[in-house]
Amino acid sequence: MRLAACAEMVFLDLPFAERVRRIDALGFEVEMWSWATKDLDALAATGATISSMTGYLSGTLADPDGAGELLRTARLSLEAAERLGCPRLNVHGTGLDGRGLPVVPATEVTPRMWLTAARTLARLAELGERAGRVFTLENLNTAVDHPGTPFARASDTLALVEAVESPNLRLNLDLYHAQIGEGNLVELVERALPWVGEIQVADVPGRCEPGTGEVHYPVVAAALRRLGYRGVVGLEAWASGGSEQALERFRTAFSPAGADSSSPCRSAAAAG
Repeated sequence: MRLAACAEMVFLDLPFAERVRRIDALGFEVEMWSWATKDLDALAATGATISSMTGYLSGTLADPDGAGELLRTARLSLEAAERLGCPRLNVHGTGLDGRGLPVVPATEVTPRMWLTAARTLARLAELGERAGRVFTLENLNTAVDHPGTPFARASDTLALVEAVESPNLRLNLDLYHAQIGEGNLVELVERALPWVGEIQVADVPGRCEPGTGEVHYPVVAAALRRLGYRGVVGLEAWASGGSEQALERFRTAFSPAGADSSSPCRSAAAAG
């Protein structure tokens, strides 16, 4: 597994490009959110591996006008990804505002919305194929962070990615959100892994680094190794104390030395 860290959530006292340099110097790949507020030339000059970024500026999956806007801004995002050498671009069921709330909330997701979302994602995958990039659809939780977001649960994002069935559309399987919304993380990983483009983690509650909450991430890491996962695991978490300490806790949780040899019953309890 390759490890990455989200520069939006650690080393917050530093300018963004310096955060990227610090994460890179510690041996991690770098993830970020919107590229539109960043100096792309400065980020490219860091030489860091930018492994993931937000793949749109505005728009939604499930209505024609919103879908057109999402695809328009996805094309702009692909140009930014080309400048940074970023292979994966992340999308959600709808645009999110500065507080993480849906720009177009949904109290009900209709069959028509499901069909429109699948069609929009298929077009997004075509854009990714032409550009040599992969779009990832992230699951979110609606209980704490993103109420009203459509297609939020991992079961929803998995169903949509399976329906499109393109190597240029994959899951961003966020296990922090999944723990809040669904639990059973090891079983979820086993079910979803063939469709996963990357995995993101944080502990629950609090959304800080592994070891600060209820999820026993070494069990999840052991399951990923058993399943042969060789992709990116990204820390999208706030540091509970110092940022370097948070990154080292993350590294330990996902290293073989941090593996847990406990019984399957312990693993199931940790994932639930």
